[in-house]
Amino acid sequence: MAVFTPVSDDQAKAFLADYELGTFRSLHPIAEGVENTNYRLETDGAVHVLTLFEARTDAASLPFCLGLTDHLAGQGFPAPRPVRNRDGAWVGTLNGRPAAVIEWLSGAWLRAPSSPEVKAAGAMLARLHLQAEGFAVERANPVGPVVWRALADRCQTAAIGEDRAILDGVEDILLRLGDPWTDDLPRGPIHADYFPDNVLFRDGEVSGMIDFYFGCTDLLVYDLAIALSAWGFDGAGTSIPGAVEAFRRGYEAVRPLTPAEAAALPRLGEAAAIRFTLTRLHDRIFHDPTKLVTPKDPGAFFRRAAWWRAVA
Repeated sequence: MAVFTPVSDDQAKAFLADYELGTFRSLHPIAEGVENTNYRLETDGAVHVLTLFEARTDAASLPFCLGLTDHLAGQGFPAPRPVRNRDGAWVGTLNGRPAAVIEWLSGAWLRAPSSPEVKAAGAMLARLHLQAEGFAVERANPVGPVVWRALADRCQTAAIGEDRAILDGVEDILLRLGDPWTDDLPRGPIHADYFPDNVLFRDGEVSGMIDFYFGCTDLLVYDLAIALSAWGFDGAGTSIPGAVEAFRRGYEAVRPLTPAEAAALPRLGEAAAIRFTLTRLHDRIFHDPTKLVTPKDPGAFFRRAAWWRAVA
């Protein structure tokens, strides 16, 4: 259950008094996600998402994240547009948290996408990279190599058993990878969390892309590496036959990689695997049992690193 901050109907009504959204009808918690609190908000003739940004979402990042989705939506891209309040602001305060009202996008994410659907997801990521080019705001990657080092160091203080074995393997890879970034590769706004549960489908087509809160300015091919690591493997970290190839075909049909990007992709794929291994490992080691979220298995992402190393 991704509801960390409860909101009553009366509290929602008071917050919505600053918006021109019509009469409040209902508020229902959305039981997915691990970062923020989300509700399905219904008013007269409209449905929105009410999001309360929890401690792990830096409020200073919201102008970038919400601005990027607003920019993309303005170009016809299926990103959710944030709603401005009567003062023209996207973000207010609700129950001590920064909060925003976001456009509701129809569709559902796919737990077992077909090869054509995986290809369509790849094409949509390429569209994002092309259509985001005119977005001038920048944000440094909030989970880049400096943060990986900090997460690994903190995990060193408490990792035992399987977690210790994973951490030892991560340390070996970090030492070998060094800095996996190459400055002369194309950069721009990226999603940085392009997993299947952030891509909505309807009738076999992508109908929406959500959850841009890890979005930042970074290497476009790193975003592709994250996406391939997300769409190309099952929940245990085993590669799905043909999925990586289908996603990449879809992507390159819209935005072909440069030779330098293609050469860097395996290295950045291994880096992406380590990034998500470390965040999941940290969350499992330091899990707060009072939070109604089950930590994800870091081993599933650690196994992806070996696949990328074999490709390289």
